[in-house]
Amino acid sequence: MSRTWRRRATSHIAVGLCACSVLVAVIPLAAILFFVVSQGIQALNWDFFTKTPVPVGETGGGMSNAIIGSLMLSGLGALMAVPIGIFSGIYMSEYAGSRLASAVRFAADTLNGVPSIVIGVFAYGIVVLPFKQFSMIAGGVALGTMMIPIIARNTEELLKLVPHTLREGALALGATRGRAIMTVVLPAALPGIITGVVLALARIAGETAPLLFTSFNNRFWNVDPTQPTASLTVQIFTYATSPYEDWHRQAWAGALVLVSIVLICSILARVATRRLEKMSIGG
Repeated sequence: MSRTWRRRATSHIAVGLCACSVLVAVIPLAAILFFVVSQGIQALNWDFFTKTPVPVGETGGGMSNAIIGSLMLSGLGALMAVPIGIFSGIYMSEYAGSRLASAVRFAADTLNGVPSIVIGVFAYGIVVLPFKQFSMIAGGVALGTMMIPIIARNTEELLKLVPHTLREGALALGATRGRAIMTVVLPAALPGIITGVVLALARIAGETAPLLFTSFNNRFWNVDPTQPTASLTVQIFTYATSPYEDWHRQAWAGALVLVSIVLICSILARVATRRLEKMSIGG
């Protein structure tokens, strides 16, 4: 009886410690969200989403150009990183024993640990200096470089989870190795890969340092990829470090919009993942 009681007590203590750990992990996140929402909601209005920044010293204006600029920069980064990352992950998973796969894996792990400001300086050296121009393309290269190792390693790990029987079945039916990978293995891991891409987008959405060296900033609308482009992160940084109270207020609003964009992307990724899983089971 005493031994059973001790086991139950130990189990309850372990569960309680796990619950406390969860609370400790969630409380800072909840506090940050509460603080950003409470400060930023006061500055949100229609002008914030439809107008561009006003000249220094004036009040009002908005960050419409920065919101669109961030979306375009993230889109350019994804356009570059998603194909490279997925195909790199496929190679590392399906040809894991080769020296090249080991080298690519090591490079991805190393690149994943490089500070973002170093990647910004790298993009500055290979894109900005040769053309003597800050640009949206340079910002997209910097963000895409940050996305590649995340997508590659995520794709590799997910493909390793696909049962080998699927590969063997496709090969037994006469499919080539490449066809088996593209038509059987990759679709089986697609929901997780999409989630990994969204996580990579969330990773770069809040980056400021690389964009200071590449896309820089712009007070006006810009859709030309060869010109400097505004972004939410740089605009928030500029406003937050200014001496103007109205700019501080808008910086909080920009932070709220940035967090909301990341949250919406995460929700959409979950919805898409569940639908793909249902389609896969139904098929």
